[in-house]
Amino acid sequence: MAEEARFAGTKSGFHGFEQYDFELTGGGCRVVAPREAADGKPWIWRAQFWGHEPQFDVALLHRGYHVVYAEVGNSFGAPGALARWDELYEYLRFEHLLADRAVLEGMSRGGLLIYRWAAKNPDKVACIYADNPVCDFKSWPGGKGAGAGSPSDWEQCLGHYGLTEAEALAYDANPIDNLEPLAKAGIPLIHVVGDVDEVVPVAENSAIVERRYQALGGLIEVIHKRDAGHHPHSLEDPTPLVDFILLHSQGKGESSAEEIVGAENVTVRSDFQNSRIQFERSGAGHVAFLGGSITEMDGYRPMVAEMLSQRFPETQFTFTNAGIGSTCSDTGAFRMQRDVLSQGPLDLLFVEFAVNDDQDSAQGYDDALRGMEGIISQARAHNPNVDIMMTYFVNPRMLEQLQAGKEPRSIAAHGKVAAHYAVSVNHLAQELAELIAADKLDWKKFGGVHPAKYGNTMCATMIGNAVQQAWAAPLANSAAPTPYPAKEPLDPFSYTRGRFLPAAAVDAGPDWTIGVPDWPTESAGGVRDRFLNSPLIYSSTAYSKLTVAFVGTAIGAYMLSGPDAGIIRCTVDGEESKEIDTLHHYSDFNYPMTVMFFSELAKGGHTLEVEILENRAERIKPGGTSFRALAFTAN
Repeated sequence: MAEEARFAGTKSGFHGFEQYDFELTGGGCRVVAPREAADGKPWIWRAQFWGHEPQFDVALLHRGYHVVYAEVGNSFGAPGALARWDELYEYLRFEHLLADRAVLEGMSRGGLLIYRWAAKNPDKVACIYADNPVCDFKSWPGGKGAGAGSPSDWEQCLGHYGLTEAEALAYDANPIDNLEPLAKAGIPLIHVVGDVDEVVPVAENSAIVERRYQALGGLIEVIHKRDAGHHPHSLEDPTPLVDFILLHSQGKGESSAEEIVGAENVTVRSDFQNSRIQFERSGAGHVAFLGGSITEMDGYRPMVAEMLSQRFPETQFTFTNAGIGSTCSDTGAFRMQRDVLSQGPLDLLFVEFAVNDDQDSAQGYDDALRGMEGIISQARAHNPNVDIMMTYFVNPRMLEQLQAGKEPRSIAAHGKVAAHYAVSVNHLAQELAELIAADKLDWKKFGGVHPAKYGNTMCATMIGNAVQQAWAAPLANSAAPTPYPAKEPLDPFSYTRGRFLPAAAVDAGPDWTIGVPDWPTESAGGVRDRFLNSPLIYSSTAYSKLTVAFVGTAIGAYMLSGPDAGIIRCTVDGEESKEIDTLHHYSDFNYPMTVMFFSELAKGGHTLEVEILENRAERIKPGGTSFRALAFTAN
């Protein structure tokens, strides 16, 4: 599997499963892990009342679901609680690769939280299970209807929302008022209600949701407990709930992944004979997979490796997994030598960075082109015979652009590089867009940004069909490798000479440390296993400086951006200077990224000075004064 951050904090038990309690910047969190995660790493997100009537949670743990909880206090789904959930969602998605869409579970007042968060984030919700849920805070804790309400809780609720009572009575963003985003997203709902609930009356809450959701064309099922009140919650036998969740979590796709794909969205610019000659005649081969978490995880990569092993059973393969989650094509270019080319002569390369170049650093067109051209150019300089296949994976924003007939920026940049260097392309993103438009498949079945087995099988099948067709005829005795022609760079500032600088190039002052941090005392953010023992160049002291001597046209840093990431001033050759905020939207944990300080310098030798500045207000997160570089990057 992909390298993941360890859950910080303590480990304990939860009904025979492992529970992890840890802190993010907003407070306490819990995750219970299944013994073996189901395909796509689905999860339940419970709001309020941890451990109460846990039979539904336990049943889905046995089905391979994770169970997640964030401590938000008695906040009634107010904006602060929603922000807390946003933080945990990003952490779990990008550090632990949980599914794009969570199953939301809310009992009683938890209904406010799950419905309000779902209305704000409909693309992140698979299904909703609500149990005697509060769907209008005027009903409870306000007590403005048939129920008694709770005066003390009503006062707290008004405080969390920052409303007067008059404003609260006119408030129009309760769950009953904001169902349209859920219906448009096709989110299935299931409610369990006690028909004689006098605390959260059904008529003022679930009945209104049911009526309005059906009018919007949404799917909702309500299980009535005829003689029950507000308690007990859930069902003694949660099978109807589990069956509903499993039924509506599968997605649409009646054909197998192998059968559903075609060949129209694979552009073959090579006969793949160079790698075939190497595999068949030498009995050995080096195949590398370079990308982000989609490559790092056990997805399409091992499927393609298995296909190659079966096609060439006498060949001793070296398969290099050079995927690092969250990284973009610029990082790929800088680590090409260390992570790929140093592993031996390269015969076949599979590469993907379209998603990360689009979402993780929002790369511009030039950035995406320079990174990908750096990768391809270095591979071909290393071995002019290397065959290369590029794949375009997809996220929701890119999918919407393709469905609207627009080409995502990262795909356009990578496509220009592929055409220039005769690189074959698997346009999986376009294939998916066309299948969804034809109503043959949906995003849920595909599996999301980190595809499920179905989506990864689609990818591996498209690759396999292309190369197997190229290798269908017997290899001629006269066949010989044909080098790909050398090409002038599309962009003179592409990272064709991208590399990590040695630590000796850095002259650090007394406030800097070069070595492996003591992470429990160094940073509050989580750290992935792969970085726990990595030496860093780091400091948390404002106004501390270091210098870096380098030769080339670009300088930057491959770094970990944590909750306390700082603002730095970068000056090159004592002349050109700029301030760079090293915080990232995902800096709640120590997020790996490459930051380029200068990208279009004159050729030759240069000296970079980095100075940490004082923290300041109005950043995207509170931040701090830390700078942690895994390496400085130069081109």
